Amino acid sequence: MSQRIDALICPRWAIPVEPEITVHEGLCLAVDKGRILKLLPRIDANQQFYPDVVYERPDHVLIPGLVNTHTHAAMALMRGLGEDLPLESWLKERIWPTEMRLVCPEFIDDGAQLAIMEMLRGGITCFADMYFYPERTAQIAVNSGIRMVAGMIAIEFPTPWSTDASDCISKGLAVHDTYKTQPLISTMFAPHAPYTVSDTTLTRIRQLADELDVPVQIHLHETAKEVEDALSKNGMRPLQRLKELGLLNPSLMAVHATQLTVDEITTLAQTGCSVVHCPRSNLKLSSGACPVADLISAGVNVALGTDSAAANNRLDLLAEMNTAALFGKFVAGDPTVLPASTMLELATLNGARALGLDKEIGSLLPGKSADAVCIEFKDPGTQPVLDPLSQLVYAAGRENVTDVWIAGEHLLENRTMTRMNEESVMQKAGRWAERMTVS
Repeated sequence: MSQRIDALICPRWAIPVEPEITVHEGLCLAVDKGRILKLLPRIDANQQFYPDVVYERPDHVLIPGLVNTHTHAAMALMRGLGEDLPLESWLKERIWPTEMRLVCPEFIDDGAQLAIMEMLRGGITCFADMYFYPERTAQIAVNSGIRMVAGMIAIEFPTPWSTDASDCISKGLAVHDTYKTQPLISTMFAPHAPYTVSDTTLTRIRQLADELDVPVQIHLHETAKEVEDALSKNGMRPLQRLKELGLLNPSLMAVHATQLTVDEITTLAQTGCSVVHCPRSNLKLSSGACPVADLISAGVNVALGTDSAAANNRLDLLAEMNTAALFGKFVAGDPTVLPASTMLELATLNGARALGLDKEIGSLLPGKSADAVCIEFKDPGTQPVLDPLSQLVYAAGRENVTDVWIAGEHLLENRTMTRMNEESVMQKAGRWAERMTVS
């Protein structure tokens, strides 16, 4: 007798990522109560299951939901602000003054909605966020149905959200307590950067992270100037400073990491740290080149992030996969490194590993949460389909994403949002544009 289940998703191709990154044809994903039951041939699925709904996707590839391992979601409202500037000028002259003038709970709510809608439309089912008012973004995430890792940020100087780092930590712990029972929300500590966070604060964060068993994410070695300034001020490179403070361990995510020596790559591998690569942001701000191929060769877990829409202009992980592959081959001087299969792993399972969520998401294994995405290969830019995996990384774009499920809920159906009011979100963004341009 067949088992009644919630849904059967039937694409032409499926790439489960685990146990291996292989393209399968003619498999269906059986989903019930928000979890994956099986990925199995259509004939077997028809015999074993009686689904409430069948999603026929004959021109599509099914993949795990994409994991955006680093962003600042509400900054989507600053898209296009302070263009064509180096990082330090961009931050000090445009971003930080604008934040002090405009950032408030309403800004966070409206910016987070805009970012989440953009991410869902691009197949992103989980994002790790580092920004002010994390409690507001977390609530917007709950309302929209997306999976989120809320950053308990820390920065020493006053912000619209906090008076100092101690205040940040206190408010961050409140966020952790408030959302710890929400199934789609988890937390991480998110000290901004070594140059904005003191040794005292970093030491406290290390202790609290150990107690709460949560990861830590920090901007690290983002630019050559950051490293030079640290050497001048502390007599050591930022990575060495974090090592001496006990922060280098498997729970640490080093974001950007464009300035690494051979010895530092070895240190990251030996201590089990992850690196979050944000290629398009690094290129636009001319921050440097993360040595991705060398990191992977050394055994470092590398994930992908978009950074903010203010730095990158797109919260688009398909674009990040493409850029990471092309730029990484150029940096390594070797066209054979960073193949499409590696890029998909960086954008899914590796991100889940970095966030401590790999038992729950990142692949289409039975028992995991049904976070999945269908991408259509039907337009002229994705034909002919000789290699679906190559097509995914080198030809497809977010406009090809048709369907998104998170914990089994169909949040994007045939390119239509099922929970979010697109017109309302766009109207709010337009009103902020008017305020953003007022000097």
